[in-house]
Amino acid sequence: MTKKTILNLASLKDQVYEYLRSQMRVGELMPGDVIDMNVTSQKLGVSKTPLRDALIRLEMEGFVNIMARKGVVVNILTVEDIREIYQILGALESTAIIAASETISKKGVDRLKKLNEGMRKAIEKDDFSDYYDKNLTFHDVFLKLSGNNMLRKTADVLKKRLYDFPRRTGYVKEWEQSSIKEHQQLVEFISAKKYLEAANFIRDVHWSFNVQERFINLYYFDTPSGLNNS
Repeated sequence: MTKKTILNLASLKDQVYEYLRSQMRVGELMPGDVIDMNVTSQKLGVSKTPLRDALIRLEMEGFVNIMARKGVVVNILTVEDIREIYQILGALESTAIIAASETISKKGVDRLKKLNEGMRKAIEKDDFSDYYDKNLTFHDVFLKLSGNNMLRKTADVLKKRLYDFPRRTGYVKEWEQSSIKEHQQLVEFISAKKYLEAANFIRDVHWSFNVQERFINLYYFDTPSGLNNS
């Protein structure tokens, strides 16, 4: 008798991928942990093939490292990882803003304003979860309008590495308040059709590692200085 799987048979590798990502997000799989393929495949009731496919995708996205004879290790997010991700996101989102300039309308600008105001209210209530969701949606407005699905997908994966590794329950309120002010400046540039200024601002300020370094230290390493490279 075939063992019943707890997963839908439609797309096993995608479902295994989502399962592993959810385990990382909630902290069941932590940076440095080793994923036992035998145990995991038995737990999910699937063969190693969809599990291996999911792990290859996770390795390509930077979440794990598949090492011969040592198993699969969940990657640690290092300072250099954060620095490089910020640089890439700055380049991607500045490109997206320039591309979106051809299609963004007053309705789009109003949506950005409404989302930013929602973030401000969420922080006033110390509701970081609501802030987090609205923040992602805010950036996705111009990412989507760029018309570049690969760019949008790449930005999404990089943000998951930053924020869902695992997703933290605490936050740095001053950072979110500063980010809201930056969003406001960004919206003002876009509203005035100063798209080049908006693109430069999101790259050189909002996603600048050097500009955000103090907050990054506090959020990821709980220290205002002395970055931990481990």
